[in-house]
Amino acid sequence: MSTGIPAPKPPPRLYEYRLPGDWTVLAGRTDADNDTLSLALAAPDDWWFHVRGVPGSHVVLRARPGQEPVRETLRQAAAVAAYHSKARNGGIVPVACTQARYVTKPRGAKPGTVCIRKETILKVRPGLPAQSQGD
Repeated sequence: MSTGIPAPKPPPRLYEYRLPGDWTVLAGRTDADNDTLSLALAAPDDWWFHVRGVPGSHVVLRARPGQEPVRETLRQAAAVAAYHSKARNGGIVPVACTQARYVTKPRGAKPGTVCIRKETILKVRPGLPAQSQGD
């Protein structure tokens, strides 16, 4: 007997990494995970990353109250985004970076599709932090 209530969505499956200085980076595994990470889990002050022009994971660097990440921390998070993309073997790749508050979903867009504003482009080599906790 159906109650008419939709089944709850499964929790997103995310890769999680630690950067030096105890910063946390999260990366989505699927388009649905990317949507949940970027639009529901990311706080407005978190930093958001995605490789330019290539399919890949949405990546979020968790903000820390009263602390701004240094440029090297942003670059390391961008390298994680490059690693979890089709550009993984592409040498130096451009990665868009903005705060999560500037990430929105266009009405009717398919999962994993977002619009971003106020982006900065970081050019990085794909890679993961040395002591990662991802799979």
